[in-house]
Amino acid sequence: MTKVKSLEDLKKIRDELQAKVSLREKAEHYEQLIQVKVSMATCGIASGAKETMEYMINELDNKAVDAVVSQTGCMGYCYAEPTIEITRQGEEPVVFGYVDIEKAQEIIDKYIISGEMVDGIIPVNYKTLKDD
Repeated sequence: MTKVKSLEDLKKIRDELQAKVSLREKAEHYEQLIQVKVSMATCGIASGAKETMEYMINELDNKAVDAVVSQTGCMGYCYAEPTIEITRQGEEPVVFGYVDIEKAQEIIDKYIISGEMVDGIIPVNYKTLKDD
């Protein structure tokens, strides 16, 4: 990563990252892409979600993975921040907790690219009630 030596350096980095995020969010057929949502509520940011999001954007670009990376608010898993939700085309969303850079790399390589489940999934602990 480039060292920031001035306010201009910081603004340049911000603009580059915003451009990447903007391009991904505005994809015409985002529903056909892998969707990665990074929880960016206060607890997520304090736990490193910004670094996780930046890493996901850069690494998915480096590996030429068609994905939309966006931020979202609180997912309700404050104890497990940083958390990310990944939706692969035609599959139910999966939420991963404690996603640092190392875990993000594993998720990209195994789950996003290969479809192989990895540890760290936050299980769904509710069911929808249906009228009988």
